[in-house]
Amino acid sequence: MNKDHNINAGRQSFLRRDLSSLLTRGGFMNKKTDFGDNLWQYRSMRMKKRGLLLAFLLITVILTVTDLCTGASGMTPVELVRALFGGGAAEQRMIVWRIRMPRVLAALGAGCGLALSGCVMQNVLRNPMASPSTLGVSNAAVLGANVAIILFGAGSFHSTHGSELTLQKPGLVTACAFLFALGATALVLLLSGRHRFSAETVVLAGVALGALCSAGTTVLQYMAMDTQVAAAVFWTFGDLGRASFKESLLLIGVSGVCFVYFFVRGRAYDAMGCGEESARSLGVPTGRVRCFTLLLASLLCAVCVSFLGIIGFVGLIAPQLARRMTGAGHRYLLPATALTGASLLLFSDTLSRLLPFRMTLPVGAVTSLFGAPVFLLLLLRGRKEGVRR
Repeated sequence: MNKDHNINAGRQSFLRRDLSSLLTRGGFMNKKTDFGDNLWQYRSMRMKKRGLLLAFLLITVILTVTDLCTGASGMTPVELVRALFGGGAAEQRMIVWRIRMPRVLAALGAGCGLALSGCVMQNVLRNPMASPSTLGVSNAAVLGANVAIILFGAGSFHSTHGSELTLQKPGLVTACAFLFALGATALVLLLSGRHRFSAETVVLAGVALGALCSAGTTVLQYMAMDTQVAAAVFWTFGDLGRASFKESLLLIGVSGVCFVYFFVRGRAYDAMGCGEESARSLGVPTGRVRCFTLLLASLLCAVCVSFLGIIGFVGLIAPQLARRMTGAGHRYLLPATALTGASLLLFSDTLSRLLPFRMTLPVGAVTSLFGAPVFLLLLLRGRKEGVRR
């Protein structure tokens, strides 16, 4: 009995070895091993990207607390927590809730909004240099603000105290800037619709319209009085302190709604990143997706610019930095881009109050001052990597 058992065991062992060698020669065993390795690599990469998102979130929280604590009257984190929950001195509560909190909320909303606009525009236009100003939205908003200030009389200063300048009719300026930006977006999409919203047509129409708006702004400022020109130039400075508490919450709300839409369309953006023909073969309506994406991205940019003024380089740099960290997949790229944009604007706002000047610099000046060198560095590194490949 034991002898028969040993014979059967030997036959089974031989058959297993023979089957294993057959699978190995046929390549089936290698495919199975490769599948297991690829699955393990995918899971490890997914965990790495989730860890990066948590790191981005932690950095954003730290910069938020730092921005709330920074100012002419310094504040420790403990004092900040007390002021947030109604404790501490009355002066600290007023500084936190009436001055610093609207700035921080505006930085979060505008940073996320501008970064998301740049990210989706770079994808649907297939242009890594695309930004919220590609469609001429920013130039149109500046033209609208100049129309309100120079033609509608919103440019006389209501008050001047220290280095602060307050426009007499800021609501009118914001409304005109938003309407002009929205009109420019509609005009670009209308002109591009005849060519099925091709990326080249959209970019060319945006550049032409932006140049036209810049020419109109120059003509208006040339005919205006000195005080009106000063008010128009003052408005173009991107300033977070210009937004009220309600306007800051509106910025966050609009950015959140647009983020949800962009995130739902993430797979379509991934397909479009592989080319128009590939996306169409997968059933993606590229023209319709590009049209609605550009409309929402321009609307988001118009809201940010009309409330705060021109804030450059955030929509251009944030997607580039996030893409280098998380890759091109929009499932992780979009939240990483939003957090990166918010962090950049929070850092710039904090830095604007720490620089050795007698006044607080507009955040738009800080983003342009430090954004241009960072962008050139990314451009040079990308070119070097392309040469190595």
